[in-house]
Amino acid sequence: MKAAVIYEAGGPEVLRLETRPVPKPTAGEVLIRIKASGLNRSELFTRQGHSADAVKFPRILGIECTGIVEECPGAELPEGAIVATCMGGLGRAFDGGYAEYTVVPCNNVQVIKTEIEWEIMGALPEMLQTAWGSLFKSLKLQHGDRLLVRGGTSSIGLAATAIAKSHGAFVASTTRSQDREKMLKEGGADEVFIDDGAIARQVERKFDKVLELVGTTSLQDSLQCVKVGGTVCMTGIVGNKWTFDQFSPMESIPTGVNLTTYAGGPEDFMATPLEDLARQVKNGQLKIKIGKVFKLDEIVEAHHLMESNTAGGKIVILT
Repeated sequence: MKAAVIYEAGGPEVLRLETRPVPKPTAGEVLIRIKASGLNRSELFTRQGHSADAVKFPRILGIECTGIVEECPGAELPEGAIVATCMGGLGRAFDGGYAEYTVVPCNNVQVIKTEIEWEIMGALPEMLQTAWGSLFKSLKLQHGDRLLVRGGTSSIGLAATAIAKSHGAFVASTTRSQDREKMLKEGGADEVFIDDGAIARQVERKFDKVLELVGTTSLQDSLQCVKVGGTVCMTGIVGNKWTFDQFSPMESIPTGVNLTTYAGGPEDFMATPLEDLARQVKNGQLKIKIGKVFKLDEIVEAHHLMESNTAGGKIVILT
């Protein structure tokens, strides 16, 4: 099989295309013939060397994939079924989605019966489980809530906006670029803030919930945008920084404001109503923004685009 393998940290060029044997599943596992995989920012950080304690090289990266069941020794999943998987060690503890085949545990796979194009299907698993889990597990979003999505032009930000709107929330979104305002409003945002790093001074009416996708570089400002009793959930790190240089909780977290996170694990993926969301995507009720589609042979170019933060939607790799 064809695979993109990383042997050492570095720029996109460290991803090498190779021919490798097709892996063999054992009891409790399934061999998936990969058709499409979405790119994720965590893979960029791993490629850059920021996951040294968790990911050992050489490795085939890719924390999600969609495809067709090729072989399942325990018959937990029917051969030929269209399936999706993400997280649970995929592309980190064991080889992942940057390949034509992968073997994963059966208990971290969802069968998808809704028929949609592979370039759309490949965008869904990680993006939707992260958006869904952030909104409903961590933020406990309710109908009528005022939600601010910080980092709204990211693929998760766009998905979260669409899902929140479909559940009756008022959604405001942020972008650093004025020319992205139209895209955000077309994606469902009721209000758009041009983010200069300090938007709290622009917010006239504070929000019930804030989904923080930029990360620590804007988290302290986001905490000032939520009302007493409200919640900020840090999920993303589009700002490319994991930690604070200095952080004083008493000064940074307003009294009565809640701060939480969302990381997402196998149990969260399996709890995500992926079939129902895929059906909404097919019916046009849930609009998913695809940034660009590449072939596996173009993985280096795809990583360059992801690193530039200019995709304007989810980047998908087809095998």
